[in-house]
Amino acid sequence: MLQQTIRHLVTRLFAGQPSGPLRLSHSQHGIDRRLVSRHAIKVCEVLQQQGYDAYVVGGAVRDLIIGLAPKDFDVATNATPAQIRPLFRRARIIGRRFQLVHVVFGQEIIETSTFRAPSATGQPTDEHGRILRDNEFGTHEEDAARRDFTINALYYDPLKEEVIDFHHGVADLKNRVVRIIGDPETRYREDPVRMLRAMRFKAKLGARIDPATEAPITRLAPLIAHVPASRLFDETLKLLSCGHAMDCLRELQRAGLTRNLIPIIEQVLAEDRDAAFVEMALSRTDARVRAGKAVSPGFLFAALLWRPVHRRWQEQVAHGVQRNEALINAADAVMEEQLQALAIQRRHQADMRDIWLMQARFERATLRTIWRMVEQPRFRAAVDFLQLRAEAREVDSVLAQWWMDLANSSHEQRTQMIEAWQAGHAGGRKAGSGTSARRRRRPSRRKAGTAAQAAEDASPAHASGARDGSPH
Repeated sequence: MLQQTIRHLVTRLFAGQPSGPLRLSHSQHGIDRRLVSRHAIKVCEVLQQQGYDAYVVGGAVRDLIIGLAPKDFDVATNATPAQIRPLFRRARIIGRRFQLVHVVFGQEIIETSTFRAPSATGQPTDEHGRILRDNEFGTHEEDAARRDFTINALYYDPLKEEVIDFHHGVADLKNRVVRIIGDPETRYREDPVRMLRAMRFKAKLGARIDPATEAPITRLAPLIAHVPASRLFDETLKLLSCGHAMDCLRELQRAGLTRNLIPIIEQVLAEDRDAAFVEMALSRTDARVRAGKAVSPGFLFAALLWRPVHRRWQEQVAHGVQRNEALINAADAVMEEQLQALAIQRRHQADMRDIWLMQARFERATLRTIWRMVEQPRFRAAVDFLQLRAEAREVDSVLAQWWMDLANSSHEQRTQMIEAWQAGHAGGRKAGSGTSARRRRRPSRRKAGTAAQAAEDASPAHASGARDGSPH
């Protein structure tokens, strides 16, 4: 009993808020229930039918209140993982540091967590204060107190259509203020990733960070180096795919956070031409995110690291190394350096390499290699990347447009284009270039002109212009 009383008092001090949450009706919060995942509603319904509390929680509620469609939905409940799992046909308990349940509905996973108590004395941490294990279950109020920012400590009951707000998060959200719950330095030491999240919310919401929340960030930025690389990768991906990627990078750089997150980006943003390439690439990615289209992590990181790769590539070529080999060497060197700080998953590494290495092949393609490239899984992403390079004036725009037209064409159209290209380039010249890959008898001027016209007529750009549909 005494222990519960002490914990209750600690929660009050930690939260720094008056007792009792705000309960906001639909007319006050304005959430459109149609935007809520039916599977998240189902999880809440099943748990409530069994006598438990259950709410949609966190970022989904934040986005719903400001009228955005959330990417995923989490549920918080007073049921323990062992009590949750038997209630659903496809559910599994995951996690060590933070144990929770994944309830699976086809392609959608509803992450369901038990209310947690705030960190307490004696909880295992590393020498910098980062919490290593966080499985102490608590009350609803305690769960709200241990969440990072007020705008994320919001709970939505989809059955009652009611929002429960312990820390005036709705007011902060409407005023566009990012405010941490509790003592900022303590909370950042518990989990340094919170500093990255503060910057992301500032950029994504067009918000300002509360002065007390922002004050320790620059001083504590080196703590990012002690976060597991896999977590840093996940958070970096969220930063780059939030729809305001360049704003996030600038905020991270200003706060000194990029140094231990993406070290090479410091060099990239310091060079005007390099920064312009990254900004152009990320602006396209932002447009895709805002349009609700998928974004490839491999493409994102390929764009982010391309300029250092390109620079080393050109240096090696200038020293007489063959172009393909030089690009492989440059890609490997930059990748190896970056992986020391950021754990880019192997599948994304493979995508990055494919996108990069095809750039040399685009410039020196022969008839035999064109079809091989078209069949590559990352061909379209590599063509999109070539378009970026053309816009940055690294390659000829005519070359880039020819490949884009080819990528946008059906199989039959591609066959016609390649046959016309073969005839127009004496069967051996490189796509988009005026040099011949192998010597053959040059056709007569009249025949060459006719074939060249056929190639132009076969181009989708000539017929209807390039079509949008990039899957990157």
